Amino acid sequence: MDKDRILHSYGVANKMVEIGKLLKLDNNLLDDLFIIGINHDIGCEFDKNNHAEVGGNKLNELGFKYYKEVYYHGRIQDEYNSLYLDILNMADMMIDKYGNDVGYDKRLKDIESRYGNDNVIYKRCLELVDYLKDKYKEIS
Repeated sequence: MDKDRILHSYGVANKMVEIGKLLKLDNNLLDDLFIIGINHDIGCEFDKNNHAEVGGNKLNELGFKYYKEVYYHGRIQDEYNSLYLDILNMADMMIDKYGNDVGYDKRLKDIESRYGNDNVIYKRCLELVDYLKDKYKEIS
């Protein structure tokens, strides 16, 4: 992975732990959150356009317990839901591509500046952030 993707993944991992602490998860679960965050964009090494699914499938082949969180991250869907997936999506939508915690609004502005406000990626991220803000009002 390139330097920016590594910094982003590390930032997401740390943010996931921070959110897990707010939710009063135990230390073993916090360790799991960190590992999910570090690995969430591993699929970018193989396919940047379909990185979540590719990464999830690769991690599943390796027996990674939380491959579905990686596979389904970045979008709202009805196939799979978990607290860990929500935490991953929250962290991913708060950490910029350089690993900085910028919050939802600045992250969305960055995505909009790169893709445009009519792009499906931006629209999907905007929808995801609205969903997360509504579902987790206490930590958003």
